[in-house]
Amino acid sequence: MISRFYTKFVASQNRSTRRKVNLYNLTGRINAQIDHLRRVVEVGDVQCVVNLRMSRNTFANLCYLVKHVGGLTDSRYVRVEEKVAMFLSVLAHHKKNRIVGHDYVRSGHTVSTYFHEVLTSILKLYPLLLVKPVPMDESCSNDTWKWFKVCLGALDGTYISIHVPHKDKPKYRNRKGTTTVNILAVCDQYMKFIYALTSWEWSAADARVLKDAVTRQDGLKIPRGCYYLCDNGYGNIEGFLTPFWRTRYHMNEWVNGSLAPQNYKECFNSKHCRARNVIERAFGLLKKRWAILRSPSFYPLKVQNRIIMACILLHNFVRTEMHDDPLEVEDWIIDPMDAPEDDFIDNVESSAAWDIWRENIAMSMYFQQ
Repeated sequence: MISRFYTKFVASQNRSTRRKVNLYNLTGRINAQIDHLRRVVEVGDVQCVVNLRMSRNTFANLCYLVKHVGGLTDSRYVRVEEKVAMFLSVLAHHKKNRIVGHDYVRSGHTVSTYFHEVLTSILKLYPLLLVKPVPMDESCSNDTWKWFKVCLGALDGTYISIHVPHKDKPKYRNRKGTTTVNILAVCDQYMKFIYALTSWEWSAADARVLKDAVTRQDGLKIPRGCYYLCDNGYGNIEGFLTPFWRTRYHMNEWVNGSLAPQNYKECFNSKHCRARNVIERAFGLLKKRWAILRSPSFYPLKVQNRIIMACILLHNFVRTEMHDDPLEVEDWIIDPMDAPEDDFIDNVESSAAWDIWRENIAMSMYFQQ
C-alpha cells in the first residue's frame, strides 16, 4: 500500500515539474514579461501611479527623454520602457533587485545592470529638469509671497539615511546613532527644486555646506539683489534672509487672539515661516514619493548620492508633467540667469547693511498688514 502511494506521489511530482518547465520556457518568460509591464503601465493611470509614481503619459514622456537626451537604448531583449519601469519600481518602493527581477521575470543581475544604466541617463537630464529660479514680481498678489519681492524661493537642509563603510561611520552618525547624509536643497514656490548638493556628511555644519555650494564653480548662483529664505541655521547675509533671532517663529506658535504677532519682528517671522515652509513640504513630498529615501540602501556611497539626485530630478519632472501638478507660467520682469556672471554672490559674509534691510522689510510688513 505504501509502495502504491509513493509511486503515485512521484508521478504527480513529475507531471507538476513538466508543467513548470513548459510554463517557464523562453516563450513563457517573454509572455510573462510583456504581461507584467502591460499591467503596470497600460491598465490605467491609477495603477501606473501606484507602481511607478507617475501617470502613463508622464511615463511615456520620461522614456522619450532618457532615450533621446539621456542616451538610453534598447538592448537585445529589454526595451527602454521596461528598463525605466524597473528603475522606478526600485525608487518608488525600495525593492531589492531579486524582488524586482521576480516581478518582471528577470534575473537580479539584469535588474542591477539596467538600474545603473537608467540612473546614468537620468543624471544627464540635470540641466533640463532642475528649474530656473524666478524672483517674485512687484505685482505678485499671493498672500504668502507678496511681502518678499525679488525672492527666488526657500533654502534648507535635510537628512537621508544611508549605509557607509565602517571607517566613515563617525562622520555620518547623527544624534540618534544612525548614519545620514546632509542634503542642501533650494526650491521655488511651486515645490520644484532649483539646486541640490548631496555629498556632505551629517557632521558638517549648515553654514559650511552653504559656503561650499556658493563657492563651487557649478554651484548655487544667486544674482545680487535677489535672495532665498532660510532658517537661523544659516546667517542673515547677503542673498539669504533669515528670521529674527530669539523671536517666536514656528507655525504652531501662531494662532488668533492673544498669541497673534505682537510687534514688527513677530509679524515678519510669521510671514517668513509661512513662505519658507514650502521647502519643508517639498522635502516631505520627495520622501513620500520615493521610498528609497526613507530607509538606507545598500549601494556604494557614491551611488547613493547619485540616487538622491535622481529622485530630486524625477520629482521636478513629475511636478511639471502630471496634470494634477500644473506649472503656472507667469511673466516675470527680472530673470536672474540673464545677469552677467560677476553679478552673482560669491561669498557668505555677514553685513550690517543686510540686517538693516531686513528691519525695513519687517517694519513695512507690520504697518501694511
